[in-house]
Amino acid sequence: MPLPPDRSHVKTEHPHLGSSSLDRMSTIDFVSLMAEEGRGAAASLDRIAVELAAFVDAVVPRLECGGRLIYLGAGTSGRLGVLDASECPPTFQSDPGQIVGLIAGGDDALRRSSEHREDEASDAMTQLQRIGLGADDTVLGITAGGTTPWPLGGLRHARSLGCLTALLCCAPVEGVDVDHLLCLDSGPEILTGSTRLKSGTATKLALNTITTAAFVRLGKVHGNRMVDIRATNDKLHDRAIRVLMTYDEGISRSAADELLTRCDGELKTSIVVLRTGASPEAARDVIDRAAGFLSEVLGD
Repeated sequence: MPLPPDRSHVKTEHPHLGSSSLDRMSTIDFVSLMAEEGRGAAASLDRIAVELAAFVDAVVPRLECGGRLIYLGAGTSGRLGVLDASECPPTFQSDPGQIVGLIAGGDDALRRSSEHREDEASDAMTQLQRIGLGADDTVLGITAGGTTPWPLGGLRHARSLGCLTALLCCAPVEGVDVDHLLCLDSGPEILTGSTRLKSGTATKLALNTITTAAFVRLGKVHGNRMVDIRATNDKLHDRAIRVLMTYDEGISRSAADELLTRCDGELKTSIVVLRTGASPEAARDVIDRAAGFLSEVLGD
């Protein structure tokens, strides 16, 4: 077999100066070092705040027009993308097809390691073709070291179709042709090369930031409350009741529950009915006309 590409220049592959005695550390020292690394991951996110905000501001209009945000990643990066995408519908009552996570090796790779698939750049193009990638979509490649062929191949295909493209990585890269380069530059791992650690933490923070900020801009949040949720299980049912009660100090828990039932479990509809006295049907209509923004409906 030919020699693999030399990745010694990639910062996530470099040795960590503070963990050279990792195998001889006490457990408490190890835990403290992990906590310090977590703080470093958060700091790496803060350093690219401007770039992240610009990316969100570019994505939101595309989502408003029916485009999708599609994550591409292999291994840990792919799993984090699928995780973030899968948690958007229960959190924001979003269409399951609006944020899409694709991973090298397909869904089987979520549970079983298939890292060998990350070298198959053409497979990402195949997966994107399978979901009908179009020019209104946004494709975000996720790769800790910035060199993984699978997401990079998918990004090249996306650019050829006119999609908005971005790369989220944890080490500086050169020669990648994307609209938005989001380099967290989180540094070496305490277990050399294990990017499921600090790089994974930083990546999850970035993905959480992107989707939460986007859905706030899409009217899915009022104040700091999740309001575009539906009471489909006990946890969400309880949360919907408690949030609804914050809009009227005089409403009881049982009355809030009855109102939710009358509104088919839709919290946002229930809030408008409670505050305006409108029927559920009229409340839905006024919410639609306000593009989902409760602050506009309630005159905040």
